[in-house]
Amino acid sequence: MADRRDIGPTLRAIAKMVRESKDPRATALAELKDVEEGNPFRILIGTILSQRTRDEQTSKASEMLFRKFKTPQQLARAKPSEVTKLIKSVGFYNMKTKAVIAASKKLIEDFGGVVPSDMDSLLTIPSVGRKTANCVLVYGFDMPAIPVDTHVHRISNRLGIVNTKTPEETEKELVKKVPKRYWLELNDLFVRFGQTTCKPIGPKCGQCTITARCKYYREVVKPKLLASA
Repeated sequence: MADRRDIGPTLRAIAKMVRESKDPRATALAELKDVEEGNPFRILIGTILSQRTRDEQTSKASEMLFRKFKTPQQLARAKPSEVTKLIKSVGFYNMKTKAVIAASKKLIEDFGGVVPSDMDSLLTIPSVGRKTANCVLVYGFDMPAIPVDTHVHRISNRLGIVNTKTPEETEKELVKKVPKRYWLELNDLFVRFGQTTCKPIGPKCGQCTITARCKYYREVVKPKLLASA
């Protein structure tokens, strides 16, 4: 089991692999943070759009949506048909049309049109769960939190940092085991690592520099290599 002492070197090694990857793309939320200068409202809406959607489609839909609707007030008054037309590149666009309009209305009604910066308040917004709330804290407010998506859940378990069944359990364990100084960078690094190297199917273990620290490599990959030798 990886402990608090070795997560720093692991993250630095992952960061180096990500930088040197032949596909060094930014994640949709990191890209949105740069483009929108960390605007919490746009991070919130972009994160809702990103649910069960590839980064490329999320970026395209966010760009189209924010060209026309720049504030919670504008989006809350939007006609659903207009929003749907703009975000049609994402999955479940009809549901997400309702979600982003409802979230905008909630911001106006309960928070004066300002995105709250605490977990409890964020969780009262329609379509916002812990992952989305943590994304808003990290990418919208630069506040230390650990958003756990499928990449973070998978990689944390493969490395042996955690041994969990659900993203919710993974978040709880990572909060206990990862020093807070690493929280801001963890999601972006693990997502990019999961997109380029530690893929869900066919992970590129032969190109990975942290196999010595990886439980999955020791227990699954290495025995297969030895058996076939």
